[in-house]
Amino acid sequence: MSDASLPAAHPPVTDWVHDFDHTDPQWTEDPFPIWDQLRAASPVVHTKRFLGCYLPTTYEAVREIANDTTHFSSRRIIVRDVRPEITSKNAAPPITSDPPVHKPAKQLLLPPFTPDAMKKLEPRVRAICNELIDDFIAEKSVDAAASYTKHIPVRAIAHMLGIPESDSDLFINWIHMILELGIKDETKLLQAVEEMSAYFGGHIEARKTKPTDDLISYLMDARDKDGNPLEDSHVVGSLRLLLIAGIDTTWSAIGSSLWHLAKTPADRERLIAEPGLIPIAVEELLRAYSPVTMAREVVQDTTISGCPVKAGNMVLLSFPAANRDPKMFPDADKVVIDRRENRHAAFGLGIHRCVGSNLARMEMQVALEEWLRRIPDFALDPAGTVTWSQGTVRGPRQLPFLLGKAM
Repeated sequence: MSDASLPAAHPPVTDWVHDFDHTDPQWTEDPFPIWDQLRAASPVVHTKRFLGCYLPTTYEAVREIANDTTHFSSRRIIVRDVRPEITSKNAAPPITSDPPVHKPAKQLLLPPFTPDAMKKLEPRVRAICNELIDDFIAEKSVDAAASYTKHIPVRAIAHMLGIPESDSDLFINWIHMILELGIKDETKLLQAVEEMSAYFGGHIEARKTKPTDDLISYLMDARDKDGNPLEDSHVVGSLRLLLIAGIDTTWSAIGSSLWHLAKTPADRERLIAEPGLIPIAVEELLRAYSPVTMAREVVQDTTISGCPVKAGNMVLLSFPAANRDPKMFPDADKVVIDRRENRHAAFGLGIHRCVGSNLARMEMQVALEEWLRRIPDFALDPAGTVTWSQGTVRGPRQLPFLLGKAM
């Protein structure tokens, strides 16, 4: 990756408790000991970076904030170096909506993501996985992130939206610009938002004369609570959300799962011997390597877990840190693939719980099933380097494996 495609640097962190930074290379590489340190210090910590930002470190503190829509707004969902004025151009309903607007916007998106709808999509996802594996199964090594994990959700959501799967490189680049580069570079974020809006605007115009059986036409046909069609800006915002939320999150979760299985042969061998355990293992892998950290904006002073929280600050709402809280999960730092009691927060808590959780679970399960069925022997390539994404969504971006007999 060229320097131009990497986020700008911040000063290195020397005091995590009082000056944390989720874009610091130490956090990107291995956040787990940092979360333990912060949790031992306080249920809520603060940094002056990002124009002032809190981080709840416990499951309870994260749950409190996620369920409090009075003191915390979802109008900004990424902690960034700047806080520009909110306009409809950067809204992505329902994830950026607060009550009372949030509920009707979310209810519109629920029907396409039911378990029954996912059952209909599953054969296509299984076919995508096998098409990808066909391309490298004869090789001795592969970058599983570049050749497998990132393409599965990209092509699946493109299939659902009725847009060309061949445009996947465009989508991946926009996500990198918004979720990584955009934290520190406002121009990159705005460029990606404008390009995505123009792209989806073109698809909306085409469907006005020639409707299709896909998610874009579904949103265009939807009605608000007063029975009126959604404005094009609402449709575009929701499409941007579906594309971003439907790709990077699941790509990261699949990649983290394969990374774990590559370095933990006992877990890999058990899932191969007991494929019926994969759905339960998926829940534990989601808990242990939750990819998504959201944000809230403090709009009224309040107290969380006994800690004062001041308006005008952001909150880094770390569901991954909550999922490593030992008060909530016994052996929280261990991956227990048959963990039965697992009320993890990987899909969020409160009213903004992920609309696409059924899709993500299905994609993860199918991706692991097909990989383990066809490539039971694989390990991390000691000659390669695993790299992780920075910022809002954490997952492996380079995942070099040795395959089969090459090991």
